[in-house]
Amino acid sequence: QVQLVESGGDSVQTGGSLRLSCTASGITFNSYSMAWYRQAPGKTRELVAAISSGGNTHYTHSVKGRFTISRDNAKNTVYLQMNSLKPADTAVYYCNAYEGDRDNPLYYYGMEYWGTGTLVTVSS
Repeated sequence: QVQLVESGGDSVQTGGSLRLSCTASGITFNSYSMAWYRQAPGKTRELVAAISSGGNTHYTHSVKGRFTISRDNAKNTVYLQMNSLKPADTAVYYCNAYEGDRDNPLYYYGMEYWGTGTLVTVSS
């Protein structure tokens, strides 16, 4: 059974910081690309950040300079450090694991798995 378990979601004020964590089991973690998606109320799910198995990253424009994705293969965990949070960041954040390219985090080649989400709310 593959499991991706997110944690770290909370309610914060504008300008605050949070660190989301996603711990995976049931996969060979260090061979997977990892990503964070988010879905705000009434909106489609969007890619926030991705990191390849080789450690290269991608960010959507709206979070560049504020969010950092990283991974700790020894802990089977991917993180999303979120700084300077804005109300527009309010969403359910989902962890995603996928078979992709070692160097390009935007490549998708095979199986993917999803966590069940963690809620981030940012108040003004």
